[in-house]
Amino acid sequence: MNEDRPDRANRQITRDFRLDKTNGKLAGVCAGISDYFGVDVTLVRILFVVGTLIGFGSLLLIYIAIALIAD
Repeated sequence: MNEDRPDRANRQITRDFRLDKTNGKLAGVCAGISDYFGVDVTLVRILFVVGTLIGFGSLLLIYIAIALIAD
């Protein structure tokens, strides 16, 4: 076995989701998601708009829930 790599059971990677209100447009949900996953915020915003249009507004409810629950 390779002893240079630490055992995954002993490592704890913790990332907390936070709203990014300084870089956000409305409530900072998309900016927080982009920070958490390390993707471009514009891509997250486009996906939210497309998902809301395709899902008949269901992502809008999820957006509001995240804005109320997070932080």
